[in-house]
Amino acid sequence: MLKKLVQHVGEYKRPTFYTPLFVAGECALDIIIPLVIAMLIDRGIEKGDQQAILFYGAILLVCALLALVLGTLSGRFAAIASAGFAKNLRGAMFRKIQSYSFSNIDRFSTNSLVTRLTTDVTNVQNAYQMVIRMLIRSPLMLIFSLIMAFSINAELASTFLIVLPILAVGLFIVVRIAHPLFEKVFRIYDKMNNVVQENLQGIRVVKSYVREKHEGEKFENVSAEIFNTFSKAERTVAFNAPLLQFCMYATMLLLSWLGAHLVVDAQMTTGELVSMFTYAMQTLMSLNMLSMIFVMILIARASGERIVEVLDEESDLANNEKALTEISDGAVEFKDVCFSYANDPEKLALKHVSFKAEAGEVIGVIGGTGSSKSTLVQLIPRLYDATSGEVLVGGVNVKDYDLVTLRDNVSMVLQNNVLFSGTIASNLRWGDENASEEEIEKMAKISQADPFIQEFPEKYQTPIAQGGSNVSGGQKQRLTIARALLKKPKILILDDSTSAVDTKTDTLIRQGLKKEIPGTTTFIIAQRISSVSDADKIIVMDKGMIHGIGTHDELLKENAIYQEIYDTQQKGFGSHEAN
Repeated sequence: MLKKLVQHVGEYKRPTFYTPLFVAGECALDIIIPLVIAMLIDRGIEKGDQQAILFYGAILLVCALLALVLGTLSGRFAAIASAGFAKNLRGAMFRKIQSYSFSNIDRFSTNSLVTRLTTDVTNVQNAYQMVIRMLIRSPLMLIFSLIMAFSINAELASTFLIVLPILAVGLFIVVRIAHPLFEKVFRIYDKMNNVVQENLQGIRVVKSYVREKHEGEKFENVSAEIFNTFSKAERTVAFNAPLLQFCMYATMLLLSWLGAHLVVDAQMTTGELVSMFTYAMQTLMSLNMLSMIFVMILIARASGERIVEVLDEESDLANNEKALTEISDGAVEFKDVCFSYANDPEKLALKHVSFKAEAGEVIGVIGGTGSSKSTLVQLIPRLYDATSGEVLVGGVNVKDYDLVTLRDNVSMVLQNNVLFSGTIASNLRWGDENASEEEIEKMAKISQADPFIQEFPEKYQTPIAQGGSNVSGGQKQRLTIARALLKKPKILILDDSTSAVDTKTDTLIRQGLKKEIPGTTTFIIAQRISSVSDADKIIVMDKGMIHGIGTHDELLKENAIYQEIYDTQQKGFGSHEAN
């Protein structure tokens, strides 16, 4: 894990290297200062030597100023190194996530990935800063303070050795108990992010159903779970503080009692005893700092493991070594295709699907809810890979194409339309970032988006709020269709993307598509038969299987499911007309 994380230090190796150098210099001065104080007391103050007092006082001042400068520099470079490391780590994780297939994202969940990119990286960043600074300083201070203490009086300094095993055992117990608790806390953070995200995205539904209290209770429950688990972990960690305090005060009492006897017996000077107290404090404070660092590393370890999981995850979709970068045409063929989201042959969403769509044909896909209509078309641009069988585009297996090439030639308007913060024009240019204003306007006219865009004061420069919340569902659908058309694809997939528009607008969109992009193979998934009735072929789906293929007239004569859907919709239409 550590090796994987450290790889992302990257261009911040230099500040990482400088930090311990400045820390080592600061430590050396901190070790020298008690010696200078001892000399100041023994040679200056006790003897009343004014010149010695000024001399050692000047040395003390210079050492203190140098220690301040070196400490400031070490802090500055540590901050640069840790922040840069976190930046690189987040960047690597984000790029990795962009390469994931839908199934990879499903395994982690969106909320967990957000937590790992934010909270977990911050924990690792803080630990990294502590490691390159304090984890260098504390052992150096501990070792050299002990050396100096033993050089002054070995008998007195041996009291330090009594507390070290006690602290080591205490720290081991803390780590053993607290680490699983911190791992659990981060999993609960994922749940809390899920609750918050759902609430904010569906805030209009929450308010319209007056479910604020229910949502508040959900949040309170997950917050309480975090509180209880984190409190337990912190209580375990907090045990280290009183243990350290006990050891510190016990050491100071022993030093005072033994040191007083040594001074009275003239085996030790007053200055040496004062410096011993200073070295004792430095030793114990170093131990305290080490325990704090270990606690932070303990938290960061749990976060680091979660980060490495993201970095180690390999996408289910990979480019062929000799991937093709050209697609001849938009012909699509399914050959005995089966698909399972769980990659389990016993839990198939699609079962032995076979059909062929010639380039330029309009293919309608219709069926009941849960009949796997969307699953069918998601295999064409390789959002998922078929579990068995073959999906061909232009006569070639989609797995043999370069992923970017394939997806550049397949435009897909999903059921859940997404618009991004920016303007209408910037959203449409997702289809073609170099599209001219004339091209944008042309595609907007085909998708019937231009009429309502012209009603806005700023027209195509109208700002779009986050998630497209300032446009209606039908307007959002028409904008996303225009965006898809700007790609000038060989294959266009409309996944129930006209469900929020009226029948007249739906008809105008289909007429525009037929007229303006005749060479594009178009798949139209719809609930309304009127949306697919003029298609070249209509595929009827039922329970993940093809129940029938044909034209509107053929299916109306021969296919029971199609007849049932038609009759139901005609009755509903007639009832609506009567009202």
